[in-house]
Amino acid sequence: MTVVADPIAFDDFMKVDVRVGRVVAAEPFPEARKPAFKLTIDFGPDVGLKRSSAQITRHYEVEGLVGRLVAAVVNFPPRQIGPFMSQVLTLGFPDADGEVVLVQPERDVPLGSRLF
Repeated sequence: MTVVADPIAFDDFMKVDVRVGRVVAAEPFPEARKPAFKLTIDFGPDVGLKRSSAQITRHYEVEGLVGRLVAAVVNFPPRQIGPFMSQVLTLGFPDADGEVVLVQPERDVPLGSRLF
């Protein structure tokens, strides 16, 4: 059973910068402790290209990820994942088995658009 998090102020929510980007490259990440892919995501001219380690191997193949729109937190500090520096947190929800299903807009939106 998941418990709803404590309430936060709207200003706290606005501190989390969630943007839409397009995956421009995806490759296996065999050095990761848990199965993952290395993604390069284009967030448009204001944010640019960022890299992410994503544990999404259950529902996705590298070939099908290129061109896909994804949502990611772009203002967390970079995180070292083994030999790879992950710059953004790509967002998803767990399915019934706890495997990640990516968040994406239902329509095309400009790259770098911010969630509100």
